[in-house]
Amino acid sequence: MAAVTLGPEGTYSHRATTAVADDGEIDFRQSVTAIVDAVDGGEYDRGVIPIENSIEGSVTESLDALAEYDVAVVREIVTPIRHALLAQGPEFDTVASHSQALAQCRSYLEREYPDATLEAVASTAQGVEFARDDPSVAGIGHPANADDGVDLEVLAEDIQDQDSNATRFFAIAPAAERSTGGGKTSLVVYPNANYPGLLLELLEPFADRDINLTRVESRPSGQRLGDYVFHVDFEAGLYESRTQAAIADLEELAEKGWVKRLGSYDTEHVVE
Repeated sequence: MAAVTLGPEGTYSHRATTAVADDGEIDFRQSVTAIVDAVDGGEYDRGVIPIENSIEGSVTESLDALAEYDVAVVREIVTPIRHALLAQGPEFDTVASHSQALAQCRSYLEREYPDATLEAVASTAQGVEFARDDPSVAGIGHPANADDGVDLEVLAEDIQDQDSNATRFFAIAPAAERSTGGGKTSLVVYPNANYPGLLLELLEPFADRDINLTRVESRPSGQRLGDYVFHVDFEAGLYESRTQAAIADLEELAEKGWVKRLGSYDTEHVVE
Protein backbone atom coordinates (compact mmCIF):
# COMPACT_ATOMS: atom_id res chain seq x y z
CA MET A 1 0.00 0.00 0.00
CA ALA A 2 1.62 3.26 -1.13
CA ALA A 3 1.42 6.06 1.45
CA VAL A 4 2.55 9.67 1.61
CA THR A 5 3.24 11.90 4.61
CA LEU A 6 5.30 14.86 5.77
CA GLY A 7 9.00 14.48 5.11
CA PRO A 8 11.84 14.07 5.21
CA GLU A 9 12.33 10.62 6.70
CA GLY A 10 12.33 10.61 10.49
CA THR A 11 9.45 12.98 11.18
CA TYR A 12 6.78 12.06 13.71
CA SER A 13 4.40 11.85 10.73
CA HIS A 14 6.73 9.26 9.20
CA ARG A 15 6.65 7.23 12.41
CA ALA A 16 2.85 7.35 12.49
CA THR A 17 2.67 6.30 8.83
CA THR A 18 4.49 3.04 9.57
CA ALA A 19 1.19 1.96 11.15
CA VAL A 20 -0.42 1.90 7.69
CA ALA A 21 2.48 1.13 5.32
CA ASP A 22 5.98 -0.34 5.32
CA ASP A 23 8.94 2.03 5.05
CA GLY A 24 9.60 1.05 1.45
CA GLU A 25 6.10 2.14 0.47
CA ILE A 26 6.21 5.59 2.11
CA ASP A 27 6.90 8.77 0.15
CA PHE A 28 7.14 12.31 1.40
CA ARG A 29 5.78 15.78 0.69
CA GLN A 30 6.67 19.10 2.27
CA SER A 31 3.14 20.26 3.10
CA VAL A 32 -0.13 18.80 4.33
CA THR A 33 -1.99 20.33 1.40
CA ALA A 34 0.30 18.52 -1.05
CA ILE A 35 -0.40 15.22 0.75
CA VAL A 36 -4.18 15.63 0.65
CA ASP A 37 -4.02 16.73 -2.99
CA ALA A 38 -1.97 13.64 -3.91
CA VAL A 39 -4.46 11.28 -2.25
CA ASP A 40 -7.43 13.10 -3.79
CA GLY A 41 -5.78 12.74 -7.19
CA GLY A 42 -5.30 8.98 -6.78
CA GLU A 43 -1.50 9.04 -6.61
CA TYR A 44 -1.45 7.22 -3.26
CA ASP A 45 -3.60 4.69 -1.40
CA ARG A 46 -3.11 6.50 1.89
CA GLY A 47 -1.90 9.79 3.31
CA VAL A 48 -1.12 10.52 6.95
CA ILE A 49 -1.53 14.06 8.26
CA PRO A 50 -1.33 15.57 11.76
CA ILE A 51 -4.66 16.85 13.07
CA GLU A 52 -4.24 17.84 16.69
CA ASN A 53 -1.56 18.04 19.37
CA SER A 54 -2.45 17.78 23.05
CA ILE A 55 -0.43 20.93 23.87
CA GLU A 56 -0.64 23.18 20.83
CA GLY A 57 -4.07 22.20 19.52
CA SER A 58 -5.24 21.67 15.97
CA VAL A 59 -3.13 21.84 12.82
CA THR A 60 -5.02 24.43 10.81
CA GLU A 61 -3.52 23.50 7.44
CA SER A 62 -4.89 19.98 7.87
CA LEU A 63 -8.37 21.24 8.75
CA ASP A 64 -8.45 23.55 5.75
CA ALA A 65 -7.23 20.84 3.36
CA LEU A 66 -9.88 18.39 4.57
CA ALA A 67 -12.56 21.01 3.94
CA GLU A 68 -11.25 21.77 0.44
CA TYR A 69 -10.47 18.32 -0.99
CA ASP A 70 -12.65 15.23 -1.37
CA VAL A 71 -10.95 12.51 0.69
CA ALA A 72 -12.01 10.03 3.36
CA VAL A 73 -10.68 9.64 6.90
CA VAL A 74 -10.21 5.89 7.45
CA ARG A 75 -8.17 5.71 10.65
CA GLU A 76 -7.05 7.82 13.57
CA ILE A 77 -3.50 7.24 14.83
CA VAL A 78 -2.43 8.60 18.20
CA THR A 79 1.27 8.65 19.05
CA PRO A 80 3.17 10.08 22.03
CA ILE A 81 5.61 12.86 21.22
CA ARG A 82 9.04 12.46 22.80
CA HIS A 83 11.17 15.46 21.99
CA ALA A 84 14.94 15.43 22.38
CA LEU A 85 17.54 18.15 21.84
CA LEU A 86 20.02 16.96 19.21
CA ALA A 87 23.27 18.68 18.22
CA GLN A 88 26.89 18.02 17.34
CA GLY A 89 27.92 19.35 20.75
CA PRO A 90 26.77 21.52 23.64
CA GLU A 91 27.78 24.79 21.95
CA PHE A 92 25.18 26.15 19.51
CA ASP A 93 23.28 29.39 19.03
CA THR A 94 20.21 28.31 17.02
CA VAL A 95 17.48 25.73 17.66
CA ALA A 96 15.69 24.66 14.47
CA SER A 97 12.54 22.58 14.37
CA HIS A 98 8.91 22.59 13.31
CA SER A 99 6.97 25.49 14.82
CA GLN A 100 4.77 23.10 16.83
CA ALA A 101 7.81 21.33 18.31
CA LEU A 102 9.37 24.66 19.31
CA ALA A 103 6.10 25.65 20.98
CA GLN A 104 5.79 22.29 22.74
CA CYS A 105 9.26 22.80 24.27
CA ARG A 106 8.89 26.51 25.00
CA SER A 107 9.42 26.34 28.78
CA TYR A 108 12.50 24.13 28.49
CA LEU A 109 14.11 26.34 25.83
CA GLU A 110 13.39 29.55 27.73
CA ARG A 111 14.86 28.05 30.89
CA GLU A 112 17.93 26.29 29.49
CA TYR A 113 18.75 28.29 26.34
CA PRO A 114 17.24 31.76 26.75
CA ASP A 115 19.69 33.35 24.30
CA ALA A 116 19.28 30.81 21.51
CA THR A 117 17.59 31.86 18.28
CA LEU A 118 14.54 29.74 17.51
CA GLU A 119 14.11 28.94 13.82
CA ALA A 120 10.90 27.37 12.51
CA VAL A 121 11.45 24.95 9.64
CA ALA A 122 9.24 22.59 7.62
CA SER A 123 9.58 19.56 9.91
CA THR A 124 11.36 18.20 12.96
CA ALA A 125 13.45 15.98 10.68
CA GLN A 126 14.58 18.98 8.63
CA GLY A 127 15.73 20.71 11.82
CA VAL A 128 17.72 17.61 12.73
CA GLU A 129 19.34 17.62 9.28
CA PHE A 130 20.31 21.27 9.74
CA ALA A 131 21.93 20.28 13.06
CA ARG A 132 23.78 17.45 11.34
CA ASP A 133 25.18 19.87 8.75
CA ASP A 134 25.94 22.84 11.02
CA PRO A 135 27.52 22.66 14.52
CA SER A 136 25.96 26.02 15.43
CA VAL A 137 22.43 24.53 15.10
CA ALA A 138 20.54 22.17 17.38
CA GLY A 139 17.43 20.30 16.33
CA ILE A 140 14.39 19.01 18.19
CA GLY A 141 13.10 15.59 17.26
CA HIS A 142 12.65 12.00 18.33
CA PRO A 143 15.83 10.75 20.09
CA ALA A 144 16.15 7.95 17.52
CA ASN A 145 16.92 10.62 14.90
CA ALA A 146 20.42 10.84 16.38
CA ASP A 147 21.01 7.24 15.29
CA ASP A 148 20.04 7.86 11.67
CA GLY A 149 23.46 9.24 10.78
CA VAL A 150 26.65 10.45 12.45
CA ASP A 151 27.90 13.41 14.47
CA LEU A 152 24.77 14.04 16.53
CA GLU A 153 24.45 13.78 20.30
CA VAL A 154 21.28 13.58 22.37
CA LEU A 155 21.87 16.51 24.72
CA ALA A 156 18.55 16.10 26.56
CA GLU A 157 15.49 13.86 26.29
CA ASP A 158 11.81 14.41 27.01
CA ILE A 159 12.12 18.19 26.82
CA GLN A 160 8.45 18.71 25.93
CA ASP A 161 6.58 20.87 28.44
CA GLN A 162 3.99 18.17 29.19
CA ASP A 163 4.71 14.47 29.70
CA SER A 164 1.31 13.70 28.19
CA ASN A 165 2.27 15.29 24.88
CA ALA A 166 0.64 13.33 22.05
CA THR A 167 -0.48 13.99 18.49
CA ARG A 168 -3.50 12.69 16.59
CA PHE A 169 -2.97 11.83 12.94
CA PHE A 170 -5.59 11.03 10.33
CA ALA A 171 -4.99 8.33 7.76
CA ILE A 172 -6.80 9.54 4.65
CA ALA A 173 -7.84 7.63 1.53
CA PRO A 174 -9.61 8.38 -1.77
CA ALA A 175 -13.22 9.40 -1.19
CA ALA A 176 -14.52 6.10 -2.62
CA GLU A 177 -13.13 4.30 0.45
CA ARG A 178 -15.19 6.32 2.92
CA SER A 179 -16.57 4.01 5.60
CA THR A 180 -19.75 4.19 7.69
CA GLY A 181 -18.37 1.82 10.34
CA GLY A 182 -16.14 2.81 13.25
CA GLY A 183 -16.17 4.23 16.73
CA LYS A 184 -15.66 7.84 15.70
CA THR A 185 -16.82 10.09 12.86
CA SER A 186 -15.64 13.42 11.46
CA LEU A 187 -17.74 15.98 9.61
CA VAL A 188 -17.14 19.39 8.08
CA VAL A 189 -20.16 21.70 8.21
CA TYR A 190 -20.53 24.95 6.28
CA PRO A 191 -23.84 26.56 7.28
CA ASN A 192 -23.31 29.62 5.05
CA ALA A 193 -25.23 31.62 7.64
CA ASN A 194 -24.59 33.81 10.67
CA TYR A 195 -27.21 34.59 13.28
CA PRO A 196 -27.61 34.44 17.08
CA GLY A 197 -27.90 30.86 18.30
CA LEU A 198 -26.49 29.25 15.15
CA LEU A 199 -23.75 27.31 16.96
CA LEU A 200 -26.22 26.10 19.57
CA GLU A 201 -28.53 24.86 16.81
CA LEU A 202 -25.62 22.99 15.19
CA LEU A 203 -24.80 21.23 18.47
CA GLU A 204 -28.31 20.36 19.61
CA PRO A 205 -28.84 17.45 17.14
CA PHE A 206 -25.96 15.62 18.87
CA ALA A 207 -27.01 16.46 22.44
CA ASP A 208 -30.60 15.42 21.73
CA ARG A 209 -29.36 11.96 20.69
CA ASP A 210 -26.75 11.49 23.41
CA ILE A 211 -23.83 11.64 20.95
CA ASN A 212 -20.61 12.73 22.61
CA LEU A 213 -18.72 15.45 20.73
CA THR A 214 -14.94 15.11 21.10
CA ARG A 215 -13.96 18.22 19.13
CA VAL A 216 -15.71 21.23 17.63
CA GLU A 217 -13.61 23.84 15.86
CA SER A 218 -14.28 26.73 13.51
CA ARG A 219 -12.11 27.86 10.61
CA PRO A 220 -12.62 30.86 8.31
CA SER A 221 -14.47 29.82 5.16
CA GLY A 222 -12.43 32.14 2.98
CA GLN A 223 -15.64 33.48 1.46
CA ARG A 224 -15.98 36.59 3.62
CA LEU A 225 -14.93 37.96 7.00
CA GLY A 226 -16.87 36.41 9.87
CA ASP A 227 -17.97 33.38 7.84
CA TYR A 228 -16.94 29.99 9.23
CA VAL A 229 -16.64 26.28 8.51
CA PHE A 230 -17.09 23.93 11.49
CA HIS A 231 -15.11 20.73 12.04
CA VAL A 232 -16.89 18.22 14.25
CA ASP A 233 -15.63 14.90 15.68
CA PHE A 234 -17.94 12.64 17.67
CA GLU A 235 -18.14 9.16 19.17
CA ALA A 236 -20.57 7.32 16.90
CA GLY A 237 -20.49 5.70 13.47
CA LEU A 238 -22.19 6.92 10.33
CA TYR A 239 -24.04 3.59 10.20
CA GLU A 240 -25.98 4.40 13.38
CA SER A 241 -29.52 5.64 13.06
CA ARG A 242 -28.93 8.37 15.65
CA THR A 243 -26.00 9.68 13.61
CA GLN A 244 -28.05 9.68 10.43
CA ALA A 245 -30.84 11.60 12.19
CA ALA A 246 -28.39 14.16 13.61
CA ILE A 247 -26.82 14.73 10.19
CA ALA A 248 -30.25 15.13 8.62
CA ASP A 249 -30.91 17.94 11.10
CA LEU A 250 -27.54 19.50 10.28
CA GLU A 251 -28.25 19.40 6.55
CA GLU A 252 -31.53 21.19 7.14
CA LEU A 253 -29.76 23.87 9.17
CA ALA A 254 -27.06 24.15 6.48
CA GLU A 255 -29.46 24.21 3.54
CA LYS A 256 -27.61 27.23 2.12
CA GLY A 257 -24.27 25.50 2.59
CA TRP A 258 -23.18 21.88 2.91
CA VAL A 259 -22.28 18.99 5.23
CA LYS A 260 -19.26 16.85 4.31
CA ARG A 261 -18.94 13.36 5.77
CA LEU A 262 -15.23 12.62 6.11
CA GLY A 263 -16.02 9.11 7.31
CA SER A 264 -16.11 6.82 10.32
CA TYR A 265 -13.00 5.17 11.69
CA ASP A 266 -11.34 3.53 14.68
CA THR A 267 -8.41 4.76 16.74
CA GLU A 268 -5.02 3.08 16.93
CA HIS A 269 -2.36 3.99 19.50
CA VAL A 270 1.22 3.74 18.25
CA VAL A 271 3.90 3.77 20.95
CA GLU A 272 7.55 4.16 19.97
